[in-house]
Amino acid sequence: MNVTTKVVAVIAVAALYAVPASAQEKIKEGAEATKDAVVQGTKTAVDATKAGFSKTGEEITDAWITTHVHARFVGETLLKDSDINVDTDKHVVTLKGTVTARAGRTRAGNIAKQIEGVHKVINRLTVGPKVKS
Repeated sequence: MNVTTKVVAVIAVAALYAVPASAQEKIKEGAEATKDAVVQGTKTAVDATKAGFSKTGEEITDAWITTHVHARFVGETLLKDSDINVDTDKHVVTLKGTVTARAGRTRAGNIAKQIEGVHKVINRLTVGPKVKS
């Protein structure tokens, strides 16, 4: 610690003792409230940023989510011969249509939940016979 730093520290400590105890408590409360507000604001900004962009920097829109859900369905054995409509509104995915087994219904819902940016999945898929080509 250099001399200037020591002098500033001594002045700060002396100033604290010169302030009445009630004022010191109000200063501490104000500092704590300010810290809490800054932390909350930072968390909110980080959450908004996470919700708005994918890991690759692409903007996550409802169309982006719908496209990625459809893409993940391709090649899924449990979803073969299924007819699934994917609708996304405000990052909420709704699945409608028909799958050939309960396991396919579950798998489709799980896939949709794993897509980046999805907040909720409403699974309205029904189990029925294979779709005729």
